Amino acid sequence: MKTEINTVAEISHAYKAFEKREVLKDVTLQIEAGKILGLIGPSGAGKSTTIKCLLGMETLDQGDTSIFQTKMPNRKILNRIGYMGQSDALYDDLTAKENLLFFGQLMGMSKNELNQAITKNMDLVNLSEFLNQRVATFSGGMKRRLSLATTLLSNPDLIVLDEPTVGIDPSLRVAIWAQLRSLANQDKAIVVTTHVMDEAEKCDYVGLIIDGELFAFGSPADLKQKFEADSIEEVFLKAEGDTNEAF
Repeated sequence: MKTEINTVAEISHAYKAFEKREVLKDVTLQIEAGKILGLIGPSGAGKSTTIKCLLGMETLDQGDTSIFQTKMPNRKILNRIGYMGQSDALYDDLTAKENLLFFGQLMGMSKNELNQAITKNMDLVNLSEFLNQRVATFSGGMKRRLSLATTLLSNPDLIVLDEPTVGIDPSLRVAIWAQLRSLANQDKAIVVTTHVMDEAEKCDYVGLIIDGELFAFGSPADLKQKFEADSIEEVFLKAEGDTNEAF
């Protein structure tokens, strides 16, 4: 019996250049409900640009993006999307709770719904005891965790995380990935960019972006078989070697 694929978001034949430097070259990707897509690649390869173009935060020179069958950009569907960028969009002069209340109210969440979400997600990122502390006093890792809690507040259907676990200790990373898998099991679509190769192993599909091109795509098992590698890290190193030899 053929399994029906529920495509939540899509970027098609994406081209993007900054000051004549091509950063995306004909990138096409589909994001499915119930799946975690990991984007890996060297720094500056185009991972962040790919997701920003997908969300309509950057304008493509050529190509199209759509989310929930809606051409992007479109503000009407933003409340169904959770996005966490590499920079933490937090107000340092506010407490953690005040930040969460502010963003939750922007998302149109009810008071009761918001209070429950704050409790749940602050527990997830292990910051409950710092709820009433000003964000200015937080370490970089704590701010990263608070950003993740903010992203997950409204229980979005599409979750896009750009390097979410930078500066987070290994035991907490395990807990966060367990929650991401739980969300995928609830039919959420999740996109994660990462430099941590063991995180890529936890994804359902991995897209390897090198020099603005989607160099390889498939499940971790498929990619390891294709590159005759024992790990995604080895896949990454072999792929980089192949592209360097081409120049």
